[in-house]
Amino acid sequence: MNKIITREEAIEKITDGARIMVGGFGLVGSPLSLIEAIAKSNLKDLEIISNNLGEPGKGLGVLVQKKQVKKAIGSYFTSNPEVVHAYQQQELQVELIPQGTMSEAIRAGGAGIGGFYTPVSVGTQLAEGKEERVLKGKKYVLQESLHADVALIKAKKADRLGNLIYSKSARNFNPMMATAADIVIAEVEEVVEVGQISPEEIVTPHLYVTYIVVKGEQ
Repeated sequence: MNKIITREEAIEKITDGARIMVGGFGLVGSPLSLIEAIAKSNLKDLEIISNNLGEPGKGLGVLVQKKQVKKAIGSYFTSNPEVVHAYQQQELQVELIPQGTMSEAIRAGGAGIGGFYTPVSVGTQLAEGKEERVLKGKKYVLQESLHADVALIKAKKADRLGNLIYSKSARNFNPMMATAADIVIAEVEEVVEVGQISPEEIVTPHLYVTYIVVKGEQ
């Protein structure tokens, strides 16, 4: 199977209302070329799971400007004032999850775990409506795992099978998200032949990757 497709072909794998995981911490490690392709499409009512929603006019921030995002699930949205404004205007639904809890929720989703108990957020508004349980004398709340229809991730290099390696901190959420979606589309800077990536370097095995898009190629 040839996994290499154009970014336009990649966007065709996404439907209106899809739940999409998007890698990145700020703009670092974010699949900007794929996001740009979504911005040029007519996709709407998207549910985005990401640490944040880019910056004004950058990354996922463009999708907010174009009102293509219906709901955002993540940890740090105040870095983009336009997200705050859209929420205040009731144009965008927001679900806040503490960053470490979000990471574990994605990991759990990839591992087939339905949820887990965490002490983080107990007694705060973030825990409202969640099941509480006392374990070993301490209060915990139930956090359901996260899974998506599509994950858009960013890697430094792939081989033609789809084995991935990442660049330093651009690794962030990407490897976890690659395990927690039905379709995984990896935006990469370079594709090499099978065998040119050492097994010891591989972070995401090819079995998790559905498609590859080379950054900058249409």
